[in-house]
Amino acid sequence: MTHFIDKRLNTKGKSTVNRQRFLRRYKKQIKQAVSDAATNRSVTDVESGERITLPTKNISEPVFHTGRGGVRQVVHPGNDQFHRGDRIDRPPQGGGGGAGQGQASDSGEGSDDFVFEISKDEYLDILFDDLELPNLQKTALDKLVEFKTVRSGITSEGMPSNIHIVRSLRESLARRTAMTSGKRRALREAEAKLEALTNTPGSSTEEIQALEEEITELKQRIKAVPFLDTYDLKYTNFAKQAVPTSKAVMFCLMDVSGSMDQATKDIAKRFYILLYLFLTRTYKELDVVFIRHHTQAKEVDEQEFFYSQETGGTIVSSALKLMHEIQQERYPANEWNIYAAQASDGDNWADDSPLCRQLLDQALLPICRYFTYIEITNRAHQTLWREYESLAQAHPHFAMQHIRSVEDIFPVFKELFKKQTA
Repeated sequence: MTHFIDKRLNTKGKSTVNRQRFLRRYKKQIKQAVSDAATNRSVTDVESGERITLPTKNISEPVFHTGRGGVRQVVHPGNDQFHRGDRIDRPPQGGGGGAGQGQASDSGEGSDDFVFEISKDEYLDILFDDLELPNLQKTALDKLVEFKTVRSGITSEGMPSNIHIVRSLRESLARRTAMTSGKRRALREAEAKLEALTNTPGSSTEEIQALEEEITELKQRIKAVPFLDTYDLKYTNFAKQAVPTSKAVMFCLMDVSGSMDQATKDIAKRFYILLYLFLTRTYKELDVVFIRHHTQAKEVDEQEFFYSQETGGTIVSSALKLMHEIQQERYPANEWNIYAAQASDGDNWADDSPLCRQLLDQALLPICRYFTYIEITNRAHQTLWREYESLAQAHPHFAMQHIRSVEDIFPVFKELFKKQTA
């Protein structure tokens, strides 16, 4: 077993800087890898870190190297086969390298993918990048808080791209002035003495020579002071600042009826866990209301919403009615941004689906900023989907998506909550 001991100074800080530089440089490749990994996670490990793999071809950088051909003299350590004057055949074009990604090699060698570990915070930051609550408007500025990156003074450590040039040059000037002021004063005095002795007849030659040597030494010592030192470098510091925006509430409506088998419920739970992490991580304070329904709807807490085993028949309108009652009682539309996400397999009583459309059209959509309906099924769409299609055409803030398998969860989630361009 081999043990490595890292004795570098400030290892933690430098590693952090290098790590953040790597994340920024290969952000596109890492985001794609994180998106692919998100679809394969279970309900219990969505909030953990991730071990992602990047193909080496995606992180290669241009390098300078000696071209083929020409006359070269090369020393090969350990050579016991060739002598001076021997001619070595040029290797075949494309030879001499390992097998690329996905290519077979008769030598049994190849290039491995680059495996990179990211923490839970880095994983969630990348996962929810470029996502937001659509149509968010400022109402009462006392609840919902977002974060933005702002300048936060000057620091002595940072990345080269954040160097504050003016402040660094000012520090350099102050350091050089402090280090050379005494020498420049002595230089001026020595030059004045030399001029006085030179203009005085009968002055001692030895004294003049000593002054000239002193002046030369002082000039060399002043010149030896570096123009810019690492001590002078100053960097612009950045920090996250809380910005109050408005009050918002998200209603999560999940179908737990008997037609929702365990696999379908697991997909619905994954979607809602993803939504819950996004909301609680992106917005500091935001109310989330959990509603489960079969033939009857009930407001529950987070634990019961995700882990309760209750089941029954299907009356979707019960959840919409309960949402409207809670909204009227606790969340006035003139003070709150109201959002809702409904997940179901689409199976509903035929005479209840028109009632659902009517409730949405007349009671809920007029007060909602954004309402999403996710249907989780591999079967043909049922009456609920067909009723909702007419609403999607009339209301642009009503979105519908279809999830068939686990692989569709994150792409659908990104499509529903992507940032809107101006």
